Amino acid sequence: MTILIIAEHDGAALKAATLNTVAAAQRLGGDVHVLVAGHDCGAAAKTAAAASGVAKVLHADAAHYGDQGAENLAALVEGFIQADAGYTHVLAPATPFGRNVLPRVAALLDSSQISDVIAIESPDTFRRPFYAGNAIALVQSKDKVKVLSVRTTAFDAVAASGGSAAVQSLPAGPDLGLTELVGREVVKLERPELTAASIIVSGGRGLGAADKFHAVLEPLADKLGAALGASRAAVDAGYAPNDYQVGQTGKIVAPQLYVAVGISGAIQHLAGMKDSKVIVAINKDAEAPIFQVADYGLVADLFVAVPELTAAI
Repeated sequence: MTILIIAEHDGAALKAATLNTVAAAQRLGGDVHVLVAGHDCGAAAKTAAAASGVAKVLHADAAHYGDQGAENLAALVEGFIQADAGYTHVLAPATPFGRNVLPRVAALLDSSQISDVIAIESPDTFRRPFYAGNAIALVQSKDKVKVLSVRTTAFDAVAASGGSAAVQSLPAGPDLGLTELVGREVVKLERPELTAASIIVSGGRGLGAADKFHAVLEPLADKLGAALGASRAAVDAGYAPNDYQVGQTGKIVAPQLYVAVGISGAIQHLAGMKDSKVIVAINKDAEAPIFQVADYGLVADLFVAVPELTAAI
């Protein structure tokens, strides 16, 4: 049994989510191979080879893989899987990258994708959440090649060093020419990236305005060395950019500490953060649903409580 992981990378190094996916693949019990496809991405292939638990790295380098287009990557994976009958599973992280590529791979392989896997019971049986995480499904797949997206917060990442996998060059597939990258805007963050942060300070609609969102939360985040997050209501109201959104339709996080400020705790938001190790909620509404999942709750005016907390740190 051999597992293929489609690596998410920036050309120089693997994204942290790929290391979580390797951890999930190890639960399956077979050899773990990692596909690094891109342009001038030799450095990323080397970092993949150094990851603990990786048996082999497949390196496909071509100009038409430089934009990580889902159509070309899916065709590459499908052609490789069809040529080598030894692969039984294809995995990718359940990130925007994985959600873009993996359904295309599943369709080409005529497999039923199992999304957001949070536990592996056996090579053909998996657990995944639904109803915004309020129920867990036990799913068994009889597909020849099982296609899984992995909820990275459910698996601790493997070590980024200590491995010594061989790097094998993989012939590039054709450029399908179905899409063209017109432009890309890269957001430069001064704080930790949201999905990789160990501490997150999030704000909700209770902050009332964009200027108040930043004025109240940024000093606390700076003191804690935390990333900034937001509820969908805060993002929709224009208080914070879309990259900050935590929730079912945003980013799924599980930091060591999650501080929810002025967030009521709608199901959509809870689905994205309730696996956090410690949850602290500050809200003036004692009946807010956020307090049902919080380890520590403070019923208070956030405009008074948060500055006092910041000053006390």
